[in-house]
Amino acid sequence: MCIVAIAWQLFDELPLVLLSNRDEFLARPTEQLHQWPDQPIYAGRDSQSGGTWLGIYQQHHQQNGRWAAVLNFRDGVQARADERSRGELVTSFLISTLSPMAFARQIKLRDYAGFNLIIGDSQQAVIVNNRGHAPTALHAGLHVFSNGQPDEGWFKTEKLRGRLRQEVLPLIAEDSSLAYWQAAALNVMSDSTSAPEEALPKTGVPKAIEQALSSVYIDAVALSNTDTPMPSYGTRTQSILAVRGEDKSEVKAQLISRETDNVKC
Repeated sequence: MCIVAIAWQLFDELPLVLLSNRDEFLARPTEQLHQWPDQPIYAGRDSQSGGTWLGIYQQHHQQNGRWAAVLNFRDGVQARADERSRGELVTSFLISTLSPMAFARQIKLRDYAGFNLIIGDSQQAVIVNNRGHAPTALHAGLHVFSNGQPDEGWFKTEKLRGRLRQEVLPLIAEDSSLAYWQAAALNVMSDSTSAPEEALPKTGVPKAIEQALSSVYIDAVALSNTDTPMPSYGTRTQSILAVRGEDKSEVKAQLISRETDNVKC
């Protein structure tokens, strides 16, 4: 179901730091991070629907500062067969020339199953969903989003927020080079602490599944039937996006990702 943390305009040298865990069915076919041959996009790719969960604009190693990430919205409502892929929202924004806010306002919200979409460039970052949250520009600060409303304080979002403030943001303040804080960031994103029962959100799924999905990092679980030992779902990809901004006329984005042990299941 995914979780995304964004440090937006907190550091002069790194105006954007984005950390992402992509949670997905283990059997869903996926291409790892690469330069797409058919579009000016650098991202992993969902082989089933053709879109992506996180990516940047890149063509011939040239970048324009556009980035985007999408998360499912968990409310117990089943996706309809005629709904468009949510990953298409990411790719459409990356190749668009609209500002983040203008793009968000023209999305045909009813065409998609529930989503949280975060889109941005070097000047602006915007979050929008189709569950009643109007396009909103992010203020400078640390933002953590998962599969509920952007302002909901789920156990996993607050857990991640606290650890980032204590363990990662101070390192970036010391030295903004990715090599200096990458290990600490991935360690925090690998926190598999589950929420206590009283802290579980109510999203319309069974309590056992809610518990399995309550950690920042989701170990492989049998999502469709928790009595079945065969794992089918979990955190598959962990990513870091850092946009360096010493010279706004030349954006330098670093996007790295790693597949998790869950993929071997």
